[in-house]
Amino acid sequence: MEEGKSGEKKKVMVAIDESENSHYTLKWTLDKLRETIADSDVIIFTAQPNSDLGYVYASSLGAAPVDLITSIQENHKKVASLLLDKAKDICAKYGIVAETVTEIGDPKYAICEAVEKLNIELLVLGSHNRGPVQRAFLGSVSNYCVHNAKCPVLVVKKPAV
Repeated sequence: MEEGKSGEKKKVMVAIDESENSHYTLKWTLDKLRETIADSDVIIFTAQPNSDLGYVYASSLGAAPVDLITSIQENHKKVASLLLDKAKDICAKYGIVAETVTEIGDPKYAICEAVEKLNIELLVLGSHNRGPVQRAFLGSVSNYCVHNAKCPVLVVKKPAV
């Protein structure tokens, strides 16, 4: 992607999670779109799910220790940090320097909010290849983003093996 009229670089965001499909999507993007994104700002994004601590409160009869809650939240941060570090290493192997961003919240909403907040011009994300029943119960992040993101969206499907 070339620079805009104002001289700013175009912004491309690749949204990832801990799935194998996400790693495939990142590598596919870096391989197939390398020349297109070489002069762009590449942002690797992940969303930490809201910690549903209801089970902690229920199991402790409503008096969950603060240390336990803090530990769970810190663990989520560590997982996100490791995930983004791995993604940056993958980008470095392709000669791409990427910025990383993480937000807390439902991935589909967090991705679309980040697209708007960061003025992203192309969003790339993977598909989990769920069937219609799973999509009905679990929802589809990629489908939501295709319909709600304020930029073009590229959905990368991992080929069936």
